[in-house]
Amino acid sequence: MSLNRSEKEAVISDVTSLAAKAQTLVMAEYRGITVADMTQLRTNARSSGVTLSVLKNTLARRALAGSAFEVVSDQMTGPLIYGFSEDAVAAAKVVADFAKTNDKLVIRGGVYGGKALDVSGVKKLASIPTKEVLLAQLCGLLKSPISRTAIVLGALAAKKGEGEAAAA
Repeated sequence: MSLNRSEKEAVISDVTSLAAKAQTLVMAEYRGITVADMTQLRTNARSSGVTLSVLKNTLARRALAGSAFEVVSDQMTGPLIYGFSEDAVAAAKVVADFAKTNDKLVIRGGVYGGKALDVSGVKKLASIPTKEVLLAQLCGLLKSPISRTAIVLGALAAKKGEGEAAAA
C-alpha cells in the first residue's frame, strides 16, 4: 500500500521528532518473523521506553538527514525495523535480547553519540547495565568503605569494653 504525499510528510516529521529526542538508533532486519513474535518485540520495547518503527528506507533516510543518525543512511537497505530510545542502552538491549531468542531478527547496526555501530558495537552497548543499576552500584561502592569503618570501630569498642570489664 503506497502512501500519498501528505502521509509521507507526516511519517517523515514523526521520525524526525523521534530522532531529535533519541540518543540511540538500532536497526534490525525482521524478515521471516511471525506476527506474534513482532508483537512480543513491540511489547518489550514499549515497556522499556523504546519506539520501534517499520519504515520505508527512503523515508527513513529523508527523516534522518541532518541528524546524528545520518551516518548509517548507507546501511538502510532491506526490510528494517528502527528502534529509537532516549535511554542510551535501551534500544540496543531490547533488540539484542530479542535476537538471542529469535534467530530471524538480525541486528544490522546502529548509532550512538553520532558514531555508527556495527553488530558487535550494538551488542556491547546492550551489555552495559541500565542507568538505575549503575547508580545502585555506585551507591554500593560509596557505602562500602563507610560500613567497613563502622564495623571495625564497633569491634574496637567491643574489645575495649571487654578489656575494661576484665580489669574491674
